Amino acid sequence: MKADIIIIGSGPAGLFAAIEAGGKERRVLVLERNSCAGKKLLISGAGQCNLTHDGDIKDFLNFYGDNGRFVKHALFKFSNENLIEFFKKNGLKLICNEGGKVFPETLKSSSVLEVLLKECRKKDVNIKYNQRVKEALHSKESGLFYIKTEDSEYESKYLVIATGGKSYGNTGSTGDGYIFAQKLGHTIEKPAPALAPIYIKGYDFKELSGLSFENRPISLWRNNKKIRSSSGDVLLTHKNISGPGILNFSRYVLPGDIVKINFVGAKSEEEFRSSFIKKVTLNGKLLVKTILKEFQLPKRFTDKLLELLNIPEDHRCAELNKKTRSKLIEMLISFPMEVEGLGEFHLAMATRGGISLKEVSPKTMESRIVRGLYFAGEVLDIDGDTGGYNIQAAISMGRLAADSISQKEEEGK
Repeated sequence: MKADIIIIGSGPAGLFAAIEAGGKERRVLVLERNSCAGKKLLISGAGQCNLTHDGDIKDFLNFYGDNGRFVKHALFKFSNENLIEFFKKNGLKLICNEGGKVFPETLKSSSVLEVLLKECRKKDVNIKYNQRVKEALHSKESGLFYIKTEDSEYESKYLVIATGGKSYGNTGSTGDGYIFAQKLGHTIEKPAPALAPIYIKGYDFKELSGLSFENRPISLWRNNKKIRSSSGDVLLTHKNISGPGILNFSRYVLPGDIVKINFVGAKSEEEFRSSFIKKVTLNGKLLVKTILKEFQLPKRFTDKLLELLNIPEDHRCAELNKKTRSKLIEMLISFPMEVEGLGEFHLAMATRGGISLKEVSPKTMESRIVRGLYFAGEVLDIDGDTGGYNIQAAISMGRLAADSISQKEEEGK
């Protein structure tokens, strides 16, 4: 079967590329390995689909780790405002929560997918399901791409790979796109889990599952050197540490690293240390647990700290020796946790690593190695923070790839 454009993958990036490329008397074919489109989209945001964020698009670049500048052109050409307007025009009302996250008013991911599929039908996009691609080849002689699935063969002038990463593999994101890209000459930066919980050696907080701490400073240490610092919400679970602050930080973390959490949120560790020592010294008759109440920490948490330091409940400040006092201060302002590992791909919301950005033009999303080959979404070595940044980037990149193909077609006429 022949097509003008073949898109592999029917997630947000693939579907939006299809919508933008469709019509105009073009034959656009989407190949999807599953029996339905957008399986990962349907579970995003716990099924509510956090589409984007309502912040300034210029600030978005700060939410994609070290590779944020790559997606600048795509985001600026199709911003969060453009995305919101697109869905509103197509009859989907959106709402924004206090944190700036944008959701469909229905709070159902299926509502978002319905709009995308409806637009695909309007543009005469042909979506073929149960078509797992086994091979993607390119002929220099003909300039065409030849795609083989388990039971069919296809050819096209343009190919868009939008297969996603490796997170949530049961939705179809199993890293197939890396294999296609590698065979077409591209370099793959080692994929690893991102937006993943962090497992801690000798984890002390199993029984504190559910406790959360809002906007706490977090730092990352490697070989006794601080290499990263950030802040965000922290959640203690029965198995690991999580929450938006930890998930966003996880892209930088390796086994053996030390993550330190400032549970009291002190802006200056030295000032806090000095103030704490003064407070304990001047209030020798007060119980240690009474002093800890002043920091508005959950009682279960402060009880656990006392237990870890073998400080009895009736222990007074005057009875606190310097060594124990120093250790208590450390636990409050820079609690050290040695990383055992990250949650695997079935727990990770995104994938870090992927197709090397050096080999893809950020202005067009076209391969620098193979003409007519384009990439969009998480298959590339870029991952965003929680808050709608990944879906926004995927859609913006998918649209840019389709726009670039259209422009190339116009120039060729």
